[in-house]
Amino acid sequence: MAGPVALVGSGEYLPVMMEMEAGLMAGRPPRYVQLPTAAGQEGPGSLRRWVGLGAEQAERLGVEAVAVMAIDRASAEDPDLAAQVGGAGLIYLSGGSPPYVADTLRDTLVWKAIRREWEAGAALAGCSAGAIALTDWVPNIRRPEAPARAGLGVVKALRVLPHFDRMAKWAPQMADSIAHVLAAGVTLVGVDEETAIVSDGIDMSHWVVHGRQAAWVFGPDGRTPYRAGEEIHL
Repeated sequence: MAGPVALVGSGEYLPVMMEMEAGLMAGRPPRYVQLPTAAGQEGPGSLRRWVGLGAEQAERLGVEAVAVMAIDRASAEDPDLAAQVGGAGLIYLSGGSPPYVADTLRDTLVWKAIRREWEAGAALAGCSAGAIALTDWVPNIRRPEAPARAGLGVVKALRVLPHFDRMAKWAPQMADSIAHVLAAGVTLVGVDEETAIVSDGIDMSHWVVHGRQAAWVFGPDGRTPYRAGEEIHL
């Protein structure tokens, strides 16, 4: 049975999201697997920062931190790195470039290992770029004119915009323009910073909001906010 899936607006590895992450790990092996893949083009300093933040959160949670350094296609095909995913309680894709993380992991040994562990019951989370990549639609937020590409396809029929409270300020028309061209049966959800939506991994039409702000579901009559503890039925 597949484990839960979390799409996080921001705040991965930070104390503000610890309760949500602890919930994802409850009843699962104490092995906290993090992939800083989305920051693979940002240099060693950025990668060290992500790994350090993940290690600090794992220590707060009282679990083992495992950094899987799949930062390009070559390393994502490394069988030793793929093996490190085994036995995970939580697998977490952190922030950076949405197209880069999707293109780097798609169809690789590391991604197949992640998918296998999730389908066996591990929790799977993506924050910011990681959240976008877990869907099947990955826009280039930094270059909106560039064509979108396929995501990793864990979450179907859902388009997600992380950092939504901030995005609504610097690109107020972006969400509405996306919402107006959605295919039938596809829903757009904006997830504010330090907020997440979590599914049980089985019914991807049912999500619960966690965190301090809101998730915004776009419909024919505009956007509807859902706050911590509230359920979203797509």
